Amino acid sequence: QNYLDNFWPDLKAAHELFESIVQARRERETESQENKGKEYPEHLPVEILEAGIKSGRYIQGTLNVNKHRAQLEAFVRLQGFGSKETG
Repeated sequence: QNYLDNFWPDLKAAHELFESIVQARRERETESQENKGKEYPEHLPVEILEAGIKSGRYIQGTLNVNKHRAQLEAFVRLQGFGSKETG
């Protein structure tokens, strides 16, 4: 803000862009506080997921996504299995 005020006081578009960025950041911080610091809301509570994993209803693994073809290639590596056992 100081830089714009001191060096570009007449550049209205830059001031508007700066204000837009500040407002977006404030909204994101507010959303983060509402979600208790989580970037994405949970689909199911942690307790239900843990119970589902223990009962065998759900499986736990790591999602690996091809960074070059993210929409086309991905696989899940199941925890507790060797590297050859993927699904």
